[in-house]
Amino acid sequence: MDEHADSLAQARTAHAAREWASAAARFDAVPTERLGADDLAAYADALWWLGRIEDNLRLSAAACDAFLAESRPAEAAGAALVLGIFHLGRGDEPQGTGWIGRARHLLEGVPESPVHGLLLLLTRMEPSLQAGEPAAAVEAARRVQEIGRRLGQPDLVSLGLNGEGRALIRSGQVIDGLALLDEAMVTVLGGKLAPFQSGTLYCHTIAACHEVADVRRMTRWSELAEQWLATLPAAVLFGGLCAVHRAQLQLIRGRWDEAERTALEVVADLDANRIDYAAEAWYVVAEARRLRGDPGAARAYDEAHARGRDPQPGRALLQLQGGDAAGAATSVRTALAAVGGDPLRRAPLCAAAIEIAIAAGRPDQASSAASELAATAAAYATSGLEAMAAAARGTLLLAGGHAEEALPVLRDACRRWHELGAPHEVAGLCERLADAYRALGDEASAAAEDARAAEAYERLGVRRPGSEAPGGLSRRECEVLALVAEGRSNREIGDRLFISDRTVGRHLTNIYAKIGVTSRTQAARYAVEHGMTAPQ
Repeated sequence: MDEHADSLAQARTAHAAREWASAAARFDAVPTERLGADDLAAYADALWWLGRIEDNLRLSAAACDAFLAESRPAEAAGAALVLGIFHLGRGDEPQGTGWIGRARHLLEGVPESPVHGLLLLLTRMEPSLQAGEPAAAVEAARRVQEIGRRLGQPDLVSLGLNGEGRALIRSGQVIDGLALLDEAMVTVLGGKLAPFQSGTLYCHTIAACHEVADVRRMTRWSELAEQWLATLPAAVLFGGLCAVHRAQLQLIRGRWDEAERTALEVVADLDANRIDYAAEAWYVVAEARRLRGDPGAARAYDEAHARGRDPQPGRALLQLQGGDAAGAATSVRTALAAVGGDPLRRAPLCAAAIEIAIAAGRPDQASSAASELAATAAAYATSGLEAMAAAARGTLLLAGGHAEEALPVLRDACRRWHELGAPHEVAGLCERLADAYRALGDEASAAAEDARAAEAYERLGVRRPGSEAPGGLSRRECEVLALVAEGRSNREIGDRLFISDRTVGRHLTNIYAKIGVTSRTQAARYAVEHGMTAPQ
């Protein structure tokens, strides 16, 4: 046996054992002209796992030609289809659609094969999902399952189940849809699928959980994905894809430094080959920076936007954080108009719109956004959406001067976010609980919630909003005092802040006591001297 033949035999054995680094090294030692179609495909596959994408694309194209030369059109179509997927992932739509078109033509007149099912997934099911046509996606996904069952291909059956589940979720049949996602993943956990299909299903499932804010399910599947990755000798791209979801969860859990580091590593690994995931990673970076008060947040939102990721609602919340409540309200309103009618894409925008509208003194907009968010949470009933809706309702009630009604709702929202491990949301709700207790005259309970909020902000390593206000004034008290300095009456202040006259009076009593004044004139002078201005 000559040297090249020995290297080729070792390469084939290593690839079959999923030892991709070893396989690639052995293939590298063999002249390309000695490689048949199957060898070229295996060589390209090993390089993909190692992240050598340019070489993968070159060899996959050579494999496609070699399969055709060997009169194997189905295998040639499979190579063309994979090339289409990889080019689309890089943001190269012309080459991606070109290769997919070639795959379609190569399959003309060819007996049914697994590639027919994959083509149906890529050209019918996924586009229907993206176009907001879940019924058409369900129909295509079920056809894929039928092909898989006829051909005895568990990969196709699982991909079809996953696609049907995602389509059912989009149509509002969340329980049934999530059940199908879980069913598809049972096959993955059983180790019955090829690694590429397993990784694809992990990514689709975790992304679907994130889309519906099912934080519990997303956490569990992310943990299992990490365990699966640990069993592989190399998985550069799938490792990066999973890392995006890990960064999203780190963001929720208040581990903002870790989230930014993880996301920036993803950008370095995937920016050239999965622009959609790189865009999401930049959005995570932007959110981590905004929450920490890092001025680099604006640039990170720009980076996400440049890669096709809508920078809202984060960019609007950044405007609010900078004191431009009116501008933020306009930004989030136009973002809602631009996103269309998809309730899942609108939900995070609505949550931000409520906070922004209250700060901007636009109660009607806040009420409308809260009603929509409540309807979405009722329809989809996932852990994150229900927590968001409860927080929105409690916040709206409190802002409207209904502290007694707000109190149990805010407590429920706080409990939900605590169970989901979201300390920043918990801290904000503790502040609102303190405001509710204070409005009801319970200073002891208000102080306890204030202390809990302060402790949470300290653990997060960020300054508490309004923590530098003079005289120990709360955020709401600062807002009231600033409007007093503008010469507003109690009724005008109430209208602006969406609270009752009685609540304004109660706030003024507390303000006078804290800053040591006895009249409205003295309070106004205090506000001017301390540079306090009303939200615009």
